[in-house]
Amino acid sequence: MIQPENQILVIFGASGDLTKRKLIPAIFDLAKQNLLPDKFAIIGVGRTKLDDFNFRKKMNADLYKYGDASPEDKNLVDQFCEKLYYQALNTSDLEEYSLLKEKINLLLKELSIPANIIFYLSTPPSLYEIIPENLAKTGLNNSNKNSGWKRLIVEKPFGTDLESAKKLNRSLLNFFNENQIYRIDHYLGKETVQNVLVTRFANGIFEPLWNRNFIDRVEITSSESIGVEGRGGYYDHSGVLRDMVQNHLLQIVGLIAMEPPVEISPLSIRNETMKVFQSLRSLKVEDVKKNVIRAQYVSSTIKGEKVPGYRDEEGVSDNSRTETFVAMKFFIDNWRWSGVPFLIRVGKRLPTRVTEVVVHFKKTPHTLFRNISSADHQQNQLVIRIQPDEGLLLKFGTKVPGAGFQVQDVNMDFHYSDLNNTHLPSAYERLLLDCMLGDSTLYARGDAVEVAWEFVQPILDVWKKDCEVPLYGYPAGTWGPNDEVKGLLDDAGKDWRYPCKNLSNDGEYCEL
Repeated sequence: MIQPENQILVIFGASGDLTKRKLIPAIFDLAKQNLLPDKFAIIGVGRTKLDDFNFRKKMNADLYKYGDASPEDKNLVDQFCEKLYYQALNTSDLEEYSLLKEKINLLLKELSIPANIIFYLSTPPSLYEIIPENLAKTGLNNSNKNSGWKRLIVEKPFGTDLESAKKLNRSLLNFFNENQIYRIDHYLGKETVQNVLVTRFANGIFEPLWNRNFIDRVEITSSESIGVEGRGGYYDHSGVLRDMVQNHLLQIVGLIAMEPPVEISPLSIRNETMKVFQSLRSLKVEDVKKNVIRAQYVSSTIKGEKVPGYRDEEGVSDNSRTETFVAMKFFIDNWRWSGVPFLIRVGKRLPTRVTEVVVHFKKTPHTLFRNISSADHQQNQLVIRIQPDEGLLLKFGTKVPGAGFQVQDVNMDFHYSDLNNTHLPSAYERLLLDCMLGDSTLYARGDAVEVAWEFVQPILDVWKKDCEVPLYGYPAGTWGPNDEVKGLLDDAGKDWRYPCKNLSNDGEYCEL
């Protein structure tokens, strides 16, 4: 592994949840593996009045609470926290950025390194345009060989609709070049998502079958067993279409459906996923009404416990029309995928937490064993499990021992947990390291974000304008409005895959 250049990471919003729960633990894990630069510092920026000592003390405690630090790591934790600094700052006040610039310059001088700096916006989206502008006006965006490079990491959401996404991109490009901007989507940092590329392009057995001639449909499920968990006020202005489909799940579609890149490089891979987004068949009003199902969870009893409905959650309007579940069918109009339905199912308060891709292969042209087998086995499936119990599973038919030709499905599977002594990096760990190395492969590009919004925008428009489009209810703990969702398959003999039939008691662990 190439070690990153010496640099400074500046985290705006350092007193927030993302920093203590994800970012600092991820960077600490990099330190444990000796993957940080030789000379490195983190400056936390926030409105909370803290100094270096108290910020270090707080992050030290949070590493044990939210990270993987154990009592045996005490010395390493203490050494790591010595790299942490803090600058209290009103991010909306341009004059206060001189304090940050002074702090950065002192550290650069102390570390004797060039001004290689990553700015991470772990802030509300309302600051995504303000902070880059103030950085530019303070001269902190300048990037060249002599003064060092500057990079900007932006958390989702990248806009709330097509218009706001375009406005945000225009604003960012006023102050940073596209090659400086890293739009982070943590789903792309998951090891199994990246393994889609290796599964497809490093194995001769899959790529010849990866097209309309052999694949019947592609199904993507992303379910959560929890509700909005106290975030009702935010979620009621977002919904699962904006929160999950436009970014995470369409990015997965891009990797599943892309053409082989010329090389494994950021430009080649991002160009190919961009072509997929450009090939998404535009959704007309009738397509939205027929092929997009929206729903909201209602109160239910799960394992003897009464669970509130979405409209009963704190901060949610009594007459809210915000969707907590979406199922949809769409098509990719290109040579490889013409006529192959892609299906997405995503929601909250479903039976379990699981994200997976299921590639359903076409049935054999002639079913030889239908009349002499007690049960016709299913179509072959390749299951790519993204979370939890990350891995791959191939389902195929085999003969049951004994007389006759009774066929049953069996599994050939691989689990990442089977790799002994192999560290499985978290999504933020992988993505932060990539940015430190200047590798933007797994980050969203501005034009791709806009094209993804162009695909989703007609759904938002129809839902907003047409009151006759139904908003179904589904009992918490179920797979959504099942009859309507199953109807997207257009075939009485087909069904979705219902993962995790052997759930643990808490419903949170789901075996592949």
